[in-house]
Amino acid sequence: MLNKNDMGKLYLVPTPVGNLEDITLRALRILKEVDLILAEDTRTSSVLLKHYAIPTPLASHHKFNEHNQVENIARQISEGKNVALISDAGTPGISDPGFLLVRTCIEHGIETECLPGATAFVPALVNSGLPSDRFCFEGFLPQKKGRQKKISELQAEKRTMIFYESPYRLVKALEQFSEVFGEERQVCVAREISKKFEDFQRGTLSEVCAHYKEKEPKGEIVIILAGADA
Repeated sequence: MLNKNDMGKLYLVPTPVGNLEDITLRALRILKEVDLILAEDTRTSSVLLKHYAIPTPLASHHKFNEHNQVENIARQISEGKNVALISDAGTPGISDPGFLLVRTCIEHGIETECLPGATAFVPALVNSGLPSDRFCFEGFLPQKKGRQKKISELQAEKRTMIFYESPYRLVKALEQFSEVFGEERQVCVAREISKKFEDFQRGTLSEVCAHYKEKEPKGEIVIILAGADA
């Protein structure tokens, strides 16, 4: 059962990155029992809620409005409202809104709880064939300013590196990686994790880059790049 104290609670609830069946029974129960669900995009999240007949009120909470909302949300939770935060896909706070709200709640003495669940980079890493015992998550690279500098800073990184990337910038990223890490560095590009057209392309940076120059990439992208001494 949900928290029933005078003060409410913030629940961070992972949602499927692809297949709608990739959600836990506990997550479904929480989403049904809370007083409010905060979603990155209400249009996207309403598909999930409708699929599982979840009638809980839904409100938008994204990177463009979170700074203006967090104090008000914290106040509502302090007054007894239980709130769940979800993103479009995966775990809130991983390259998605969430950190600011969690920090604000903690500062106000509000209890927070994160449920275990879907995160795109975990299956991408485990299924890549590259070392998964030690890795670093870099998320999205800067689109313009600071992009090349960030890549260069990772030149000596020995751990497996994980990046999120737009399909429109994938070839550019692979070319930039080739310049800094060398064309023979091993890489795996995971596309559309847990969806109908899930795809893994493995090989050297040169080989995988050539593949996507011939075949335009689509969908959500995770890049798994071998470390310096792999």
